[in-house]
Amino acid sequence: MSKLVTIYGGSGFVGRYVARRMAKEGWRVRVAVRRPNEALFVKPYGAVGQVEPILCNIRDDASVRSALQGADAVVNCVGILAPSGKNKFDAVQHEGAERIARLAAEEGVDRLVHISAIGADLESDSDYAQSKALGEEGVLANFPSAVILRPSIVFGPEDDFFNRFAGMSRFGPVLPIVGADTKFQPVYVDDVANAAVMGVLGQAAAGVYELGGPEVATLRELVHSMLDVVRRRRLVVNIPFFAARIMGGSFDLIKAMSGGLVAGPLTKDQVRLLASDNVVAEGAKGFADLGIEATAFEVILPNYLWRFRPSGQYDAIKESAQNLRADHE
Repeated sequence: MSKLVTIYGGSGFVGRYVARRMAKEGWRVRVAVRRPNEALFVKPYGAVGQVEPILCNIRDDASVRSALQGADAVVNCVGILAPSGKNKFDAVQHEGAERIARLAAEEGVDRLVHISAIGADLESDSDYAQSKALGEEGVLANFPSAVILRPSIVFGPEDDFFNRFAGMSRFGPVLPIVGADTKFQPVYVDDVANAAVMGVLGQAAAGVYELGGPEVATLRELVHSMLDVVRRRRLVVNIPFFAARIMGGSFDLIKAMSGGLVAGPLTKDQVRLLASDNVVAEGAKGFADLGIEATAFEVILPNYLWRFRPSGQYDAIKESAQNLRADHE
């Protein structure tokens, strides 16, 4: 019988790429998510019955244990960018990660891959970064042979990074950003999935890997690259951190007062994160140690940001027509 992998958060941005790759490897894939009815799109990743979404709440021992029973390997892709309801940073990224590792060890799972993030730091001012670091500690304490992946900002067709800024570029001549000079090392989502699969297959040694793409660029430079792709001219304006903290705190207050119904575009914790560079640390293990050649973001962005161009999919056709007209004049 084919081996079985349980992917917690397997319908999320990174998780779906891991699920697709594991199905291609011939494994049975169990996608453990909070809303399986919204994850039915993963089923065609494999043959009939090969990829199945199931209900799981990583805040509950019984639910997590049920999802991993019989699994040969586990991948934890669960993460949140902002707390919501009972899904707080500590509950999801610390206690949830630790719970998965503890129960995986108890159930005799062979391999565990945990998706963390560059910037995970117990000393960070950010609750997000602290919870990521605590999650890593909990994983290694319970499953010392785990493979931990720390990607920089992840990009791809479903990302909430380039897509967000590209969407904002449609609504006016000014594009405001926070942390214009903060450095990032964007990493392609399928490269991260490739690394995760290597961990599942035992092709990656245990330990922590920091994953970044081939280019390091400031947020301002990344936004200008995005604008080139979507063929729009915008004035990129940096919001000072002191002002951004006030904005983030105000949005947090509105969210709290509305019971979570109204969420702002920025949180105070995200402002804290944006104050620190998000790049691979010197001497850290990374893609080179896995034999993976990272994909440049310039190669991928045109494949999915074209819809934000002034004429969408017809933009290139209109340009060709203009060039043809110019040649005949």
